[in-house]
Amino acid sequence: MIEFRMPSLGADMEGGVLVEWHVQPGDPIKPGDILAVVETHKGAIEIEGYTSGVLDRYLVEPGANVAVGAPIAMIRAPDEPSLQAPAPTHAPAPTADKVPALTAHPGSVSAPAPAVAPPSPPAIRPEELGERVRASPAARRAAAERGLDLAEIVGSGPGGTVRLEDVTAFQGPAPGPRPVGFDPAMMRQAIATAMSRSKREIPHYYLADTIDIQPAVDWLERMNAARKPERRLLMGALFMKAAAVAAGRFAEFNGTFEDGVFNPSSARHLGMAIAMRGGGLAAPAIHDTAALTLDDLMARMRDLVVRARTGRFRSSEIAEATLTVSSLGERGVELLFGVIYPPQVAIIGFGKIVLRPWVDAGLVRPRSTVSITLAADHRVSDGRRGAGFLNEIGRLLQTPEAL
Repeated sequence: MIEFRMPSLGADMEGGVLVEWHVQPGDPIKPGDILAVVETHKGAIEIEGYTSGVLDRYLVEPGANVAVGAPIAMIRAPDEPSLQAPAPTHAPAPTADKVPALTAHPGSVSAPAPAVAPPSPPAIRPEELGERVRASPAARRAAAERGLDLAEIVGSGPGGTVRLEDVTAFQGPAPGPRPVGFDPAMMRQAIATAMSRSKREIPHYYLADTIDIQPAVDWLERMNAARKPERRLLMGALFMKAAAVAAGRFAEFNGTFEDGVFNPSSARHLGMAIAMRGGGLAAPAIHDTAALTLDDLMARMRDLVVRARTGRFRSSEIAEATLTVSSLGERGVELLFGVIYPPQVAIIGFGKIVLRPWVDAGLVRPRSTVSITLAADHRVSDGRRGAGFLNEIGRLLQTPEAL
């Protein structure tokens, strides 16, 4: 019989509220199965199993606050007898001294919170509303964020169009308890805590390089010419793949630094920085990035973005990134110097693609260029190796057909 414990959910998350179980006592389980859903400040995290066996009983019931490392269930071998009679649907709620509560200040504890409502539904998409309600885009977004039905709001715009002012002024039924989940203020606090720790503990060094990316731009145009929009490749997929391949040749940038020791990772699970709806940032991992084809990688990236926008992740995506890639090129930023997300040891930044005069084959020509940056941990690597890492990424982007 082994204890199934709440897995680590990243440097900026201390725990969360168990919302629901996906398996019942007596159900067989295997690694990768979704066992439960936990709400955190980043949204709903699907907790995956990491061993095979049979779920014997719950130790925590929905609504309880659960700290990282706290036991939440018991798992037995298939031929091992159960230690109790057939388990009830829900075990008694844990006491406060056994399950510390997550508060707005990571690391502090309090008594378990009362049972909470299930997660908020995904934001309402405009196309789902069709012609039923006339509303401005800002009003639709505001209503979706508040969980309001536009049909219940009287519009003051032309022809009864619902405006943003109508949504903010709407007095609907008294709201119930706010579900624990994505909270911009809590996320900002958690990010600040993790980044403060990073800058305090990790001796950062920074490098930047600007490369000619015209070959990749031309190759993408040819590849996408006959594709439907939903099948087109984006430059971000090439950035991710090039970084992952290069990390295999510069292992000191791919892994974690814990307890004073660097642990290089044989896997290359690249975290992709994604802006969350309502503010904040998450960097879920795409597993085995280097081994994926560009089409598969693009599909994974689209899937992650969709789920990130609704605050839905798997625990392995949050906890297992070995290196992070971030880009603000779509925001018009040419240079991005990131802060390392502990316990990782590096973060790569890509800026926007800029047309510049460039010396090519002895002639000055207009060429598409991009600036790449690296923030790395001086306890593990140095500037010479960092320069080689950036140069390798640039070299790989010169031959995108080989990625």
